[in-house]
Amino acid sequence: MMPREKLLQFGADSLSDHELLAIFLRTGTRGMHVLKLSQSLLDEFGSLYHLMSATQSDFCQKLGLGITKYTQLKAVIELSYRYLQVKMTQDSSLTSPNLTHHYLASRLADKEREIFLVIFLNNQNNVIYTEEMFVGTYNAVEVHPREIVRKALKCNAVALILAHNHPSGAAEPSEADRIMTKQIEQVCNLVDIRIIDHFVIGKGEYVSFAERGWL
Repeated sequence: MMPREKLLQFGADSLSDHELLAIFLRTGTRGMHVLKLSQSLLDEFGSLYHLMSATQSDFCQKLGLGITKYTQLKAVIELSYRYLQVKMTQDSSLTSPNLTHHYLASRLADKEREIFLVIFLNNQNNVIYTEEMFVGTYNAVEVHPREIVRKALKCNAVALILAHNHPSGAAEPSEADRIMTKQIEQVCNLVDIRIIDHFVIGKGEYVSFAERGWL
C-alpha cells in the first residue's frame, strides 16, 4: 500500500518516517522510486530529525532535494510550531505531556544556546503565558528563581512548567539542572505556586522531571 492510501485508511501516525518523507517529496529521481529515495536520505542524514534540522547547504546538495524542497520543509516546520502553539493555548487544559514535549521540542531543540522557558498556568492548567525568560551559552544558562515568581504573580499563575534545551543534543539532566529546579521549587512554594514539570529538550529526545519522579 502506498503511503497516501495508508494515511487515509489508517491515519498519519501509522506511517513510518520514510513513508511520511515520501509524501513530502512526492516524486523520486531517475531510476529511484520515492520510497527508496526517502529511505536513502534518512540513512544518509541519520534520522528524520537531522534531515529536518540540516543547514540549507547540506540539505540542498543531496540528490532529490534542492532549494524548493528546503523552503517547503521550513514552512512545514513553522506551520507545525504555530499549530502546537495555538493548541497549547486553546485546549481546555494542558493534560498531555506528549503535546507539551512536542511543543517544547519545536521551540527549543534547534537553538544554539541554552534557553530557559517557562509556561505559566492557571488553576485549571490552562496556559496563560509562555516566555523564554533566560538565554545562556552553549552549555549553561543562569536562571533567577525570583524573576520567575515575579512573572508568575504578575500574570496570576498558580502553576508552572519549566523547560530548557541542551544544544549538545543529550537530554540527560545534569546535577546543576536538578539543583536549579529544586531552588525554583523552593521559592515557588513560598507563594503556593506549583511546579508541574521540568522538561530538558535534546535533539530528538527529552527528559521529564515528573516522569523521573523528581517533582
